[in-house]
Amino acid sequence: MRTRTFALSAATSAVCGAALLGPAALPATADVSVPDTPPDTRVGPASGGTENAVVGADLPVSAQELLAEVRSCRQISRGKYRTDAHRTKATVPVCATTDAVFWKADMDIDCDGRRTKACNTRTDPYFQPQTAFTTSRGKPLDSARLPFVVVPAPGRIWDYRKSGLTGGSVVAVIHQGQVRYAVIGDTGPAGIIGEGSYALAKELSIDPHPTTGGAASGVTYIAFTNSRISPIESRATAESRGEELARAFVGR
Repeated sequence: MRTRTFALSAATSAVCGAALLGPAALPATADVSVPDTPPDTRVGPASGGTENAVVGADLPVSAQELLAEVRSCRQISRGKYRTDAHRTKATVPVCATTDAVFWKADMDIDCDGRRTKACNTRTDPYFQPQTAFTTSRGKPLDSARLPFVVVPAPGRIWDYRKSGLTGGSVVAVIHQGQVRYAVIGDTGPAGIIGEGSYALAKELSIDPHPTTGGAASGVTYIAFTNSRISPIESRATAESRGEELARAFVGR
C-alpha cells in the first residue's frame, strides 16, 4: 500500500499514508447515476446484415460497448470515496453489476514495487519497494512494466474481497476511448480511489510520471468478479482473459 499524491502541474501536494482498516458489512444497494467518460473513438462492432455481424463479433470490445453497460450505478459501497487525499468531498461510489464491480474516477500513478529507472526514490518521493500482491516468485510487482490497478484497502466504505476480487483479478480500464486490460496489483488508502500503475497510465496515453502525471478525471475501472489470473505478472494472460470477459460482459 502506498501513500498517494496527485498533481497535474508543478505544484504537488504531500499526503500521509493510511492504515488498513478491518472489513465492514456492506449496506443495502441503491441506484445512483454516474457520469460517463468521453465517447469511444475506437472502431466498434459493425452493424447491419449477417456478414457484418460476423465481422463485428471478431473485433475487440470497444470502450463504447463497455461504457454502455455501466451507465447507471447500483451502489454497493457504504458511502463514497475521495479521489485524492487533499480533497474533502467524497464523490465516487463503488457500483456493481451481476459479474463486475466498477467505479469512475481519476488516475493517480502508482510507482511502487520493483525499483527501476522509472520508479525509485528519486522519481517518486513516496516510493515504496513493495506491493500488496506479489509475483509468482514472491517478488514485488514492477509498476513500470505491468499494467495494474490499485484498490482501496478494506475499510468501512468497502471491502473489495467481499466483492469477489483479489490480487490478479482482471480489470478493464477505459480512458478517452481506449480500453486496456490490467490486474489488481496493489492496495491504497482506505478512503481514496482511482490509481493505476506507471505502465497502465502509459498504455492509456496518460502522463505516467509519479508526481506530476495522472488524469484528473474520466477513467472508468471495470473489475470482473472471480476472474483471478495466474501468474499475476502475465500481461498476455490478462489481455486474453480480459477480452474474453469483456465479450461476455457486453453480451457478445
